[in-house]
Amino acid sequence: MIKRFLEEVVFLPQFGRQMRFIAGPRQCGKTTIAVNKLKEEGNESLYYNWDRQQIRKRYRTEADILETDLAGRSGKGKVWVCFDEIHKMPKWKNILKDVFDTHEDKVNFIVTGSARLDVMRKAGDSLLGRYFMFRLNPLMITEVLGRKIQHIMPENKPADYVDKLLSNTKQETGIMDDFLSLSAFPEPLLSGNRVAAAKWHDNYFEKVTKEELRDVSAIRNLEWVINLLYMLPSRIGSPLSLESLRQDLEVNHATVKNYMNYLTLTYAVFQLQPFYENIKKSIKKEKKAYFHNYFLVDNEAARFENFIALELKARIDLWNDATADKYGLFYLRTRDKKETDFLITKNKKPYVMFEAKLSDTAIEAHHRANSAALGNIPFVQLVKQKGVLRADGKNFYCVSAARFLG
Repeated sequence: MIKRFLEEVVFLPQFGRQMRFIAGPRQCGKTTIAVNKLKEEGNESLYYNWDRQQIRKRYRTEADILETDLAGRSGKGKVWVCFDEIHKMPKWKNILKDVFDTHEDKVNFIVTGSARLDVMRKAGDSLLGRYFMFRLNPLMITEVLGRKIQHIMPENKPADYVDKLLSNTKQETGIMDDFLSLSAFPEPLLSGNRVAAAKWHDNYFEKVTKEELRDVSAIRNLEWVINLLYMLPSRIGSPLSLESLRQDLEVNHATVKNYMNYLTLTYAVFQLQPFYENIKKSIKKEKKAYFHNYFLVDNEAARFENFIALELKARIDLWNDATADKYGLFYLRTRDKKETDFLITKNKKPYVMFEAKLSDTAIEAHHRANSAALGNIPFVQLVKQKGVLRADGKNFYCVSAARFLG
């Protein structure tokens, strides 16, 4: 069984009485984390899937389902309870508020879900002060390898963080190839079977487009959003022109922007903004989009860049959940089309830059210029090619991605 790094964070006592909301893409492992915690403590019966008719019926007929199930339990300390998919219930926040206020002295709550959980919790403050939100992404290579969480956590100095990962001696190329061909989602990745994975992904995108989008939007004709979704793979790695998308879809600017927001809210894609402070002639508006599930991306270079983007995002989300610092993921691009694929910031200040390449090539001059403009931060060129590890001046490196991320 693969241990997820978030499991070592989300259940820490330092988060006190607050409910632990775990949000993320469909089928990335949220429920598994919760169920594993309940099994660990012998409380499997305290898992409530609100998609099940049995649970909904109990809620309608019993004044307090937890009161019944907790009766007679002995032992000191609180017990963990999981409410899965409760955001699909009408007035779900009122249900949670009532149950939490009644049982917070003896229960720790885990609340799992995807799109609507994240959207609806922003719509009001009835749960204010009662929960912390945590993010789960698809798998990282280091999780599959069973590394310790400290292996990927940031260091105070970015150069120390880069040095730590450069010191990896193994190149897990085979595992990275599986990630690239099967995706980072647990079920298709761990199946190791491309035929089964292809069928899983077909079903996955149907679920996202038909169920998740319908759950969070009032769009009558979802075909327009689905058309947009299938237009994006050819645009991975490039700044998105909403004007171009608008023309292709034959809708107005506000509509295509709205559609992109829905695809983001349902975890179909995530978007990166350009970072422009201290970068001359930088573009400031156009975002880049990447898939959580990059199976739709056929182009080899674009899929590799998407894979790197997801690995970095997963780390940053974990860092934000586990530390007091705030990390962000951006890209750099000037009006003359000089681009650095990724910039990680720490507390709004540049931390480290990354570029994704298929093969070992010379580090381009504009990356050095960007590093200098941002305070001489480290730059790492991550390549798909095997057996690459070299320094190219102070703070500039070219390394096989399988080594750096493994």
